Amino acid sequence: MPTSRFEPSGSPEKGQEAYGSDLAVVGAGPAGLAAAVEAARRGLRVVLVDAGDRPGGQYHRHPAPELGARRPGALHHDWREFTRRAAALDGLVRAGRIVHLPGHHVWTLLPEDTGWRLHAVAGPDEAAATVRARAVLLATGSHERQLPFPGWTLPGVVGAGGAQAMLKGGLVLPGRRVVVAGSGPLLLAVAGSLAAAGARVPAVVEAGAYLGYSGFVPTLLRNPAKLAEGALHGSALLRHGTRLLTRHAVVEAHGSGRVEAVTVARLDPDWRPLPGTGRRIPCDALAVGHGLVPQLELATALGCATRTSADGTAALVLDAEQSTSVPGVWAAGETGGIGGARLAVVEGRLAALSIARTLLGAPTPEPREAALRRHRDRLRAFAEAMGAVHRPGPGWTGWLRPDTEICRCEEVPAARVTEAVDTLGARDARTVKLLTRAGMGWCQGRTCGPAVAALAGRATGGEAAPDRRPLSCPVPLRHLAELPEQGRTES
Repeated sequence: MPTSRFEPSGSPEKGQEAYGSDLAVVGAGPAGLAAAVEAARRGLRVVLVDAGDRPGGQYHRHPAPELGARRPGALHHDWREFTRRAAALDGLVRAGRIVHLPGHHVWTLLPEDTGWRLHAVAGPDEAAATVRARAVLLATGSHERQLPFPGWTLPGVVGAGGAQAMLKGGLVLPGRRVVVAGSGPLLLAVAGSLAAAGARVPAVVEAGAYLGYSGFVPTLLRNPAKLAEGALHGSALLRHGTRLLTRHAVVEAHGSGRVEAVTVARLDPDWRPLPGTGRRIPCDALAVGHGLVPQLELATALGCATRTSADGTAALVLDAEQSTSVPGVWAAGETGGIGGARLAVVEGRLAALSIARTLLGAPTPEPREAALRRHRDRLRAFAEAMGAVHRPGPGWTGWLRPDTEICRCEEVPAARVTEAVDTLGARDARTVKLLTRAGMGWCQGRTCGPAVAALAGRATGGEAAPDRRPLSCPVPLRHLAELPEQGRTES
C-alpha cells in the first residue's frame, strides 16, 4: 500500500524517521482502521501505525496475494465492509490525509508539550521510527487466553484463534481431525471454519454452559443479529456432524512427538474436573483457547486506569467518548473489553468523532453520535453478558500437575509457581516472575500471563492486577541509547 509523509512536528532523533500528525492511531484492526478513516474524513492529519504488514488486524487476517486465493472473504464476517474501509484508507493515503506505517511496533509513548511522541521498531531491520501527534488512539487489540494443562506443549496443540489465523492467512489446516476446545463463542466460529475447509471436527468442547445466557434475556433480545449469528454457527455444527460438549474441558493431551488424542472430562460449576468422567477422543490436532485478553502494555505504561471485565480480564476504563483516564489518549475495540469486530468499528468511529471535536474545537457532538453511542452500549452490554457466561472458573487449576509447564518460554512448571505463591509469599504476577522467571521469555508473558496471574491471585482471593512494563515489545539497545535525555528519564 502506498504511503505519504507529513512534515514532522520536531527534529528527528539521529537515525530515525519522524512523522508529525494531529492523531496517531496504534493498530489497524477493525477499531483502528475505522477510526483512522473517520478522523481523516473529519479533517485531521492521521498517522496509522500497525505491527502488521496489511490492515485488518487478526480479525481480518487474509492470505497474501501470491497464494492466489480465489475467495479471500469466504472465511470472514463483514468482509465487504472491511474491503470498503480498506479502499477508503488507500484513497486517503494517496490524498495525503493519512500516513500508513505497516510493520511498525510501537514500544513506548512519551508526553511532550504539544502532545505525544511514539517510538516504534520498524521492519525486519528493526529501524527506529518516531511519530509525534497531538492525540493518540490505542486500538491494540487482544491476544488469546491460554489455560495450561498436561500435554499442551505437544506439537499439534495450537490456539483456537491461531488455527483460524492459519486458515485465513495461510490457507492451511492444523490437522485433518481437529478437536476444538476451551470457552467462548470463538470456538463455534473456529469449528465451523475448519469443518468448511475440509477438516473433521469430532467435538467442540466448551467449558462454560450456554444456559448461562438465560440470565441475560433482555440483552439478548436487544441484539437479534448476535442471536442469528449464534444460530448460524449452531447449524454449521449440525451440518458437519460436530458434537457440542458443554461443561467439559480437555484436561490432558496425549501423544509421542505429536498430539494423538485428548482426554475430555466433565466439569463442576467451578470448572473442577469430576472424577470418573474422562473420555478419550482421537485427533491429530487440538485448537484450544479460553477467549481473548486485551493488549494493554502501552496503556498501562502510561498509567491508564483499568477495570476487571465480566470475563475476568483487565480492560481500560473509558468514558462515553472513548477517552482513557490519561488526557489526550483515547482507546477503542478490545482494549476496553473483549466485544468483537462490530463493536470495535463502532467504538473506533465514536473515538474519532470525539477526537476531531476536541482538536478542531467543535462545540457540540454531531447528531449521529447519539445513535452510535446507543449502538455501542447495546453491543457492549452483550459483550459483558458473553464474558460472564464464559468466564473461567477458579477450579481450572485442578487440571494441572506439578510438572505441567506454565511458562513455555522459560520452562517453568506449575510446582515452581505454586511454591512462589504458597511458600515464598508472592501475591502478584510480577513477584512470581521475579522468583520463577515465568513471563520473562520471548512472548513476555502474553501466553502464560493469565495463568500466572490466576495462580498468584489465589492468595488474595482474586485475580492479580495487570503487569505494568515500560516497553511493550523487545527493543534494540541502540534505540534506547538514541532517546533524548528526557525520554530516557521517563522510560
